[in-house]
Amino acid sequence: MNVIKISLSALKRPERNVRMHTEKQLKEFERSISMFGQIRPIVVDDDLTILAGNGLYEALSRMGWESADILKVSGLTENQKKKLMLADNKIYSLGVDDHNTLDAFLAELKDDLDIPGFDEDILRSMVSDAAEVTERIMEYGVLDPVEVQQINAAQERKSQLMAESAEADEDREESDEPAPSSFASPVRASSFNDEPEQREEIRRFVLCPKCGEKIWL
Repeated sequence: MNVIKISLSALKRPERNVRMHTEKQLKEFERSISMFGQIRPIVVDDDLTILAGNGLYEALSRMGWESADILKVSGLTENQKKKLMLADNKIYSLGVDDHNTLDAFLAELKDDLDIPGFDEDILRSMVSDAAEVTERIMEYGVLDPVEVQQINAAQERKSQLMAESAEADEDREESDEPAPSSFASPVRASSFNDEPEQREEIRRFVLCPKCGEKIWL
């Protein structure tokens, strides 16, 4: 892959772009560039028209950069260029977050939660909820119904915060399949079209860190 540096003024914006970039997303691009620099090239065709990386190009321009790393893809037909633009935006959106790994990373980062693409206050709330659940699990054997309800409420709040955080990343679209939660898992979610007598109660559980036993909530 031959990545070269070229003047931003030489690049051309496409007449149509599949992805619309919000002001919030562009600010997060700028945060990322300020923190890490340009970590991926802008992809262009033989005429230096941008095929992938329009948001990155706009953020770099707003920040006063004069040049950027680019990857030129040569010999594409017009149809192939359109397909590349569609694929670049769609394929990335098909992934889902591994919330177990996300929770582990947040715990390891501790108070250093200034992460481009995320709201720091939301991340702190997520870490706080996770710590609260862990503390309750360590008290296994003395949980009362009120504490169980509090744990359930914390999990629901965390799920809501995760959804709000995902909406802030315009480069991703919501997956059809929800990612598993770190601390709770549904046994089975019945279809809304199921008959009432065929529906099963959705239950959640946590794992005791001492013995590995499931604690049904």
